Amino acid sequence: MNTRRDRAADAEDVNVTPTPPDARGFRVALDAMGGDHAPEEIVRGGIAAAREGATVLLVGVPERIQPELAADGADGLPISIVPSDDAIDEAEQPALALRRKPRASVLVATGLVKEGAADAVVSMGSTGATMASAHFLLGTQENLDRPVLGGPALGYAPNTIWLDMGANVDARPPQFLDFAAIGVATARAYLEIENPTVALLNVGEESTKGSRQVKEAYTALQTRSGLNFIGNVEAHEAVQGKANVVLSDGFVGNALLKYSEGLGVAIARDLGERLAPELGPDRARDIAGDVFRKINVLETAGGPILGVNGIVIVGHGRARAPMVHGAIRTARLLKEHDIVAAIQAELSAIHARNQSTAPAGSAGA
Repeated sequence: MNTRRDRAADAEDVNVTPTPPDARGFRVALDAMGGDHAPEEIVRGGIAAAREGATVLLVGVPERIQPELAADGADGLPISIVPSDDAIDEAEQPALALRRKPRASVLVATGLVKEGAADAVVSMGSTGATMASAHFLLGTQENLDRPVLGGPALGYAPNTIWLDMGANVDARPPQFLDFAAIGVATARAYLEIENPTVALLNVGEESTKGSRQVKEAYTALQTRSGLNFIGNVEAHEAVQGKANVVLSDGFVGNALLKYSEGLGVAIARDLGERLAPELGPDRARDIAGDVFRKINVLETAGGPILGVNGIVIVGHGRARAPMVHGAIRTARLLKEHDIVAAIQAELSAIHARNQSTAPAGSAGA
C-alpha cells in the first residue's frame, strides 16, 4: 500500500476542476496555507466539507496543495485550487504584512468573497491578518467603526453569544452599543431567540461596580440601546447562561478565551486519566474530548468576525482537519441564517434610535 508521500507523485493526475455548487450553493474560500498544520490538515478539512456538498476553493501554493489532494482521494469532489503565495505569519504586523504580501493566501481568499466567487472565507492563520483582510477588502457594515470577534463560545451556555473576544482590546464605552446590536442580531438569526437579553460582564452586579469604561458602557446600554439590557453579570453567571449576549472589551474577552482553552485542556487530561481505569482508554478519551469541545466551542467550530460585509471565520492555529471542517460548517450556517443582513438591520435600528446624540460614523460614537 502506498504511503501519503509515495502517492504524492500522482498529484498531477488529480481532477480538481470545480463541479457546480450543491443545491444550497455554498462556496467557501479556504486559506490552505494558514495554520500550524497547513496545508495537510487544512486540505483534509476542506475535503470533509466537500464530501458534505460544499464547493471548496483551496487558496494557496498549488505545488503544496496538490499532493495532499492526491493522497486523500479528492478526485471528483467539488474542489478547486486558487493560486496564491504563502501565509502571513503570526509574528508579522498584520497591516504591514498585507502591504508587503498582496498575494498572501488570506488576502486572495478574502478577495474571492469580495468578488462574489465565494460565500465565506475560513482561515486557521493569523487572526490579526484575517481581521485586517476582512476590514480592508470587505469593509465594515454601515454605522459601524470596527468589527468584533465572537459567537457562542461555551457549550455549557449554548444560548449565549460572547462579544468581543479579541478584536477591540481598547474599546470605548459607546462602542458597546455596536457590540450589543451585533450580539442581538446574531442571537436572533443564529440562535433563533426572539428577544435576547443583553448583559455587561463585570466584577459585580451593581451599576457602581467596575472600571470607568464599564460604568460608562453600562449607562450607554441602559439609556440608549433600546435593547433588552438586564445589567451586569459576573463571569460565573455568564457561564450559567444568565444572558443571551454577554459583552466585554476584547482584552477581557480574549483573556477569558485563552483561560477557557487552558482549563479545557487541563480538565480533559485529568478526566481522561481518572476514567481510563474504569472505562478503558478509548471511552475515557472520547468523554474527555467531548468535555474539551464543550468548553472550547470557538476552537472547535471557529470564531466569526462579525460586522464586516461578508462571512469570515477564523480558527485556532493548531487546528486539525475536524476543526477546519467545523469552521466551514459554522460559515455555512451563518450563510443560511443570512447573518450579514441581520446584523445590518440591527445596526441601522440602534443607529436610528441614537441619531440625535451620536455622529453618523457609528451607532455609539
